[in-house]
This record gives sequence, structure tokens and C-alpha cells, in this order.
Amino acid sequence: MPIDHPTGSPATASSAGSATIAAGRLPVPDVLRGIAVTAMVLAHAVPLLPTIPYGLRFLLGNVNDVASPLFALVMGMSAQIVWERCEPDGRARVLLRQAIRAAVLIGLGVWMMTWGTWVAIVLGHLGVLLLVGAPLLLLSSRWVSALMLLVWLVSSPLNEWARHTLVWVYSDTTGVAPTIASWLVLGGSYRLTNLLPFFLFGALLLRRPPRGRTLWLLLATAAVAHTVEPVAKRVFGVASYASGSYPDTFRDIALVLAVFVAVSWLSASRGRVRAAAEFAFVPLRALGAVALSLYLLHVALLVWVAPGAVRPMENDYLGWMIIVPAVLLLGIVWHRLIGRAPVEWLIARATAFLRTPSPVRSS
Repeated sequence: MPIDHPTGSPATASSAGSATIAAGRLPVPDVLRGIAVTAMVLAHAVPLLPTIPYGLRFLLGNVNDVASPLFALVMGMSAQIVWERCEPDGRARVLLRQAIRAAVLIGLGVWMMTWGTWVAIVLGHLGVLLLVGAPLLLLSSRWVSALMLLVWLVSSPLNEWARHTLVWVYSDTTGVAPTIASWLVLGGSYRLTNLLPFFLFGALLLRRPPRGRTLWLLLATAAVAHTVEPVAKRVFGVASYASGSYPDTFRDIALVLAVFVAVSWLSASRGRVRAAAEFAFVPLRALGAVALSLYLLHVALLVWVAPGAVRPMENDYLGWMIIVPAVLLLGIVWHRLIGRAPVEWLIARATAFLRTPSPVRSS
């Protein structure tokens, strides 16, 4: 979810009003965030269509898997942009701003968990991710890379250890300990241990934008990573792997890298392809700019369409139309006609007193 709205080319942290796709530079965070929120809305609406063909369900399953790590990647990119705009004497203010944003995300996440829906609410996890990840970006790229690899290496065994050792937290009748443990290591769908490497990787991508052969290398990595889970299932005879395991993480890596490389190539394209890319990126940028408000809206509508989180036995096409195309279209129109969405506006107001003008730096 958005932690700021620095749009334009991330490589130069250009102004929010710029809609140009700069050749050879990273795509704007709002484009990737727009893809992520679209993927999440699509995934959350799948239970409304219980009888869709297997092929479509498999495709939507991959769409679901890319959403949260892609959000984490974009958060890392956005947090890095914020640091690049910051003067050394303004670091304390930036840390406090990020902490306030994290607190708002956590608060919204805790509130939404009481709504009663089949959606695994991600906002609390993203708030904790921002709270932990933003200060780490003050480290050098070498240390950020080392931390990224270290967390990735220990994530799977640490998650497995937590599942067997931290069962006692569920005896906490206040619900505080289970919630915190879920944010860190016990989450069924999301957890800090798996999101943090993507956050750090997003920052590294912004510090040294990949081009040319590096993008080809990332695409090759995605292709290899996507084979890990099916090969492991066949070799070890495992029907499925738990979320946060190595095979599951390899699939997330594959999907995120594939999306990132595709958008990067489109953003650096020429001629008709570039024109088509700019046209396609306009609604995605709009959706990315209002992603947090859209997230709350579509979950609220799901509570209305499917009260009590009761899944329909037959395809609910009307409910699906309300949750997916109607919500996404509203987001695009809102951004075009009004601009900043309500939740984004509230977060901006909550941190406005900490803003200080500073020159924009090139990465």
C-alpha cells in the first residue's frame, strides 16, 4: 500500500504531476502498485465465482500470489525515494513520518480484521513492514543486500519453527500476542519474514536501476524460480507447500520479477509499443495512487455482498461486477476527477506537520 506518492520516474524521484514514462529508467511505483491492487481485488473476488474453470482459477491463483510481495517491493521503492529526497538533518522527521504511516496502516488493519470477511487483511503486516524496513534503508547497499539474503535464507525454517513452538500465543485471550505473532512469523498468508526481502529488494532496484542484460538475468531468474515448486512437489511427493516455505517463496520471486521486468521493458520501449505502454499505464497509475482507499472499499463491499463471509454455492456475477470492475473503474475516475482519495488524504494530513521542503536528488 502506498506510503507516499512520489510518482514520475523513480530513478530521479520526479514530481507527482509527471505522467511521462522515461526510457531506460525504472517504471513509476504507482504502475506496479496499480498492478498489485488490481491483482488483490481480483483474487479476493474469486470466492464469488466458485464454478469457474480450473485454468482460470489457476491463473487467478498466480494473480493472488503476486499481489502482496509486489506491494512490499513497491513500498521499498517508495521508501527509498523518500530517503533520496531527505537531507541528512531531516532523517529523524522522515523516520517519524514513516512510523506514523505504519501506525495508521496497523490501526486500519486491526479495525478491518473485525469486519468479518474471507479476506486475509494485509494492512497490519504492511504497517509492521514499513516500521521495520524504513530505518534499514539508511544502511549501505552492501548491508541492505546482505540483510535481504539473510532474511530470505532464515525465513522458511524460522516460520516452520514458529508454527511448532509459538502455539502458546493463541492462549492469549486478548488477541494481542496472536496478532503480533501473525504479523511477524505466524501469518497464514503474509508475514514480515517473507515480505521484508521484497521491501529491501525494491530499495536496491531503485538505488541501481537494472537495464539491458541485468533485466534479462532477472527474467531468467524468474523462469528458473518458477520451476522450483512444481519440481519439488514431484520429487518429494508433496501435494502443496505452506505459505512462506522455500518453494512458495521461489514462486513469489518468479512472479514479482516477471511483472517488474515486463513493466521495465514497456517503460523503456519505443514507437508504437511505447505509446501503447503509456496508454495502459495511465489507469494503472491512477489505481496505484488510490490503492489504499480501494483496498478498504473493496473489502467493505465484500462484507456487504457476502455478509458473514458466507461463500456462494453458485457464481455471483453481480457481486463480482461490483467488487472488481466497478471498484477499479471508480478508482480511475476518482483519481482523474478529484485526485487524492480519502484514506491517502488522511494519511497525508496526519504527517503534514513533519514535511520540510528539500531538493530532489538523482539516484
